[in-house]
Amino acid sequence: MRVLIVDDEPIAEMALANILSSRSDVEHFDSANDASEALEKLATESYDVLLLDINTMDLSGSELLDQLRERHFLLPSIVFVTAHIEDAIAAFEKHTVDYVLKPYSNESISEALDRASRRAKGERAAKLIESLPQLQKLSRPQHPRIAIKIKGRILFINPVDVVAVQAEGNYVLLRRESDSYLLRESISVVAEKLKPYGFIRINRSALVNTSFVVEIKPSSTGKYGLRLEGGKEYAVARGYKKNLKSLTEFQIGSVFS
Repeated sequence: MRVLIVDDEPIAEMALANILSSRSDVEHFDSANDASEALEKLATESYDVLLLDINTMDLSGSELLDQLRERHFLLPSIVFVTAHIEDAIAAFEKHTVDYVLKPYSNESISEALDRASRRAKGERAAKLIESLPQLQKLSRPQHPRIAIKIKGRILFINPVDVVAVQAEGNYVLLRRESDSYLLRESISVVAEKLKPYGFIRINRSALVNTSFVVEIKPSSTGKYGLRLEGGKEYAVARGYKKNLKSLTEFQIGSVFS
């Protein structure tokens, strides 16, 4: 449980801090001397419970909660701490919170914290249930697809099925094992889009899908060639030799020296 104390009385703040320090279920707590400082902390930190003095120096506790709601902050469970029963009842009716009257005992604060903790856990569980459909949707495996326009129709291709891409003037040729498609696009643009799917640039006019590479063929001149499944070979330009390192998870010896 994470708790924020908002109280401008140093003695009261210290007493609350001592109670929180003695509880094994309090993971972390902070203190704020007024509502402005509390707003800053709530903007950057997440708390389960707010121990709030109704009569803070710059804003009342009730006004602070109004501002939090206006800014769409995620509200923790609120426990008002006050010396005035009328203020406590008014705040309770307006914000549906708990309250403890000053002078309070360790027992009364602990009981209020127990109730606030249960409320916070219940609200987290309700939010989790509410978000489950979206979480399930996000957890489903995604199947990326390339949309290409061919003869007035849109065809979807899975990038893992593309063996290689070659530049053809102002066009690129997407080659699969069974067919190929000519698209009006630059090789640089296609290289950037396909990089997340395991494609590497091997020269100025060609990309290859690393999952189809079966052999690297070094030559006596220091150049390399790639043989892909199906037997087709591609030359690797000297300036792109460094890209070959992504073909292996590990190497034995100086493979690409």
